[in-house]
Formats: sequence, C-alpha cells, structure tokens
Amino acid sequence: MKYFLLLFLTVSTVVSTENPELTITIKNIKVLEGKIRIGVFNKSENFLKREAAIKHYYITIKNTTETIIINDLPKGDYGFSMFHDKNSDDEFNRNFLGIPKEPYGFSNNVTPTFSAPSYEQCKFSLMEDRIIEVALIN
Repeated sequence: MKYFLLLFLTVSTVVSTENPELTITIKNIKVLEGKIRIGVFNKSENFLKREAAIKHYYITIKNTTETIIINDLPKGDYGFSMFHDKNSDDEFNRNFLGIPKEPYGFSNNVTPTFSAPSYEQCKFSLMEDRIIEVALIN
C-alpha cells in the first residue's frame, strides 16, 4: 500500500496542472486616474469584441508604470487588448470618426495603422511563465 501511495504522489507531482504565470507590465501611463481594462482572447473569431474575451482584468492606476500578474490562464495561445479608462465609465471612448480618445495597447505591442490588429498579430504562446511589456498608445 505504501508503494502505491508513493507512486501516486510521484506521478501527481510530475504531471502538474499548474497554470503558467503571465506578468504584464504597462508603461507610458500619462494620467494617474481611472483604471486599465484588459481583455484576453484565445481565438480570432470576434477578436476585440468585449463579449468574446475569455477573461477580463482591471488595474487601478497609481503609477506611470503598472504591473499585473495573471495566473488563472491555462497553457495555450492568447492575445489581449487593453485601454486606459481615464474617466472610469467602462467604455473605450472614441471621437465621432472612431478614433480612440483613450490610451490603448495590444499584446506584442502591435501598433495599428488604419484598422484594429488581428488576433494573429497579437497572438503569443503561454506555455511557461512569461513577462510581456506593453507601451500604451496615446
């Protein structure tokens, strides 16, 4: 019986289901008000649509650089978008032409030119602990 218990403990230690840790450091925060809203996606379908995000995270702004540690995502491929909700209305505010009025950013530091980036441009693999830095676009 002791042998089976030892074998079980050894196998359960080797076959870990622990999630990797994703550390996101956000730079270029110019206004120390509001919060950063992050949406995480795992497929290209409806990428950047709020309801398609598999997870949402919020950071209250206190410094010009903020960091969040996420440890509830299983191993896999992801992309994320974020915006600095300066007025805390939980909306990504834009002007009448659709141009963002609030700072924003994407995984892989993708800088859009004339349209929003694709999931493929923002996609990264999270198979082990990872650190990603994003500079907000103002």
